[in-house]
Amino acid sequence: MSISNEWKVRELAPEFVKVYESPDPASVFAYSPGIAVLPNGRIVATLDLGGAGVAALPGRKGELEPGRPWQGKVFTSDDGGCTWMHRTDFPFIHGRPIVAGRSLYVLGHCNDLTIIRSDDEGETWSMPIKLTEGEKWHQAPANVHYANGNVYLAMEKMTDPAYKGWGVSVLAPVLMRASAGSDLTRRESWTFASELGFRDAVDEDALNGFGVPFYKVEPDSVARIAPGRPAVRIGWLETNVVQFTDPNHYFHDPEGRTFHLWMRAHTGGTGFASVAKAVENEDGTISTMLETVPSGKTIAFVPCPGGQMKFHILYDETTRLYWLLSSQTTDSMTRAELLPPERFDLPYNERHRLQLHFSKNCVDWCFAGLVAKTDHPKQARHYASMAIAGDDLLVLSRSGDEKAATAHNGNFISFHRIRDFRQLAY
Repeated sequence: MSISNEWKVRELAPEFVKVYESPDPASVFAYSPGIAVLPNGRIVATLDLGGAGVAALPGRKGELEPGRPWQGKVFTSDDGGCTWMHRTDFPFIHGRPIVAGRSLYVLGHCNDLTIIRSDDEGETWSMPIKLTEGEKWHQAPANVHYANGNVYLAMEKMTDPAYKGWGVSVLAPVLMRASAGSDLTRRESWTFASELGFRDAVDEDALNGFGVPFYKVEPDSVARIAPGRPAVRIGWLETNVVQFTDPNHYFHDPEGRTFHLWMRAHTGGTGFASVAKAVENEDGTISTMLETVPSGKTIAFVPCPGGQMKFHILYDETTRLYWLLSSQTTDSMTRAELLPPERFDLPYNERHRLQLHFSKNCVDWCFAGLVAKTDHPKQARHYASMAIAGDDLLVLSRSGDEKAATAHNGNFISFHRIRDFRQLAY
């Protein structure tokens, strides 16, 4: 029996507008898209640039390590994303736009948490202001949650600054809270939750029965799975903030003081996200801990399509559904030594297909569609952020074409629009 083409999965938003394109794809790489929609409909996009060629670019830059400059950028659009205007550069990475009160902010880090502010809808900006001093932070752009008149978001602190290599095992997701009407550039406006690093919360060597970790990596070491394809100890990163308001949910807090942290799970495999929770105490402090299930066991992993890579979660009040934008894998079980040379990193690290799911509880996810894809593993559509604008879902993707250096080091940031996205729910 043949299947009609009308029943095949088609891309929801294959067409795109380039917000930014690298002037030199071999040495200037486009990273970390963030997106927000202002009350007047203006769309704000943030991104950052890395690579050896950044040093020659005009504008302010910052260095996470000596001799390795980075540069962030802000763009705005007043015509629904058809055209974009460059507004400013900033000297930090992982910038995330935040709408709070009458102001617009971009929060990121250059080791220390750093923030800039605009009071004219992104047209002019303050100088960068540090919220911390002498610390190391991380966190690609993820969601911003609003509740109780406050802004909530997560940044990740390195609990062991001396750790060598990719330190996902020593990252601590830290929930940050500030009154939406306060000045977010002031350190005293923020309350920081307690720190819980992955290796302090989860005993990697005690895990068994579900294939985590996928590769064996000794403590404080790197395993060479195949030439040019290393593995590190497992961990969590790139945190989204989720709050469950459904009183029937096992994780619901009737007092509204619990915020769950849904994170990319770096396990070497696919299909899981990591989870923790942050609880507001009577004295205003916030404590971070693992969640428990009815058996009394703690839970650090939950099913999540695309949870092995950076994902973005939004809660939509209209549908009362959580929407998940993530990377789809197609061959994570191919042996690492047999991957084609154009595939980046290990088998789980596939970056050329963006997918959309919805859920009423953040555990049971229903496939809504394939947002965008390419037919070549080096030409990425990944690490995306999203925002709701009326009936549409706006997507900003870290992307690449045939000129891209690798799937990781893409050469442009693309804007996509999923029209009438709520019609995808069933």
